[in-house]
Amino acid sequence: MRVVDGLFMQGVELMLAGIGSVFVFLVLLVIVTRVMSWLCTTRPSAPSSQVSKSHLAAISTAVERYRKERTTSK
Repeated sequence: MRVVDGLFMQGVELMLAGIGSVFVFLVLLVIVTRVMSWLCTTRPSAPSSQVSKSHLAAISTAVERYRKERTTSK
């Protein structure tokens, strides 16, 4: 019975070590996620780029042509 008790205790120790390491990993994951979220919300956003009307018109025309060619080829 002495061997069984020792083997059982080793199993319990291994289980506790595994649970402890998973718990520590999850706590660190939560902390890192919160820090990253804080950094993303406090950092000033980049200025939005202004698209000229001529570029917008060219993009709209290209999209319309693409959609026309796609529907006629089916």
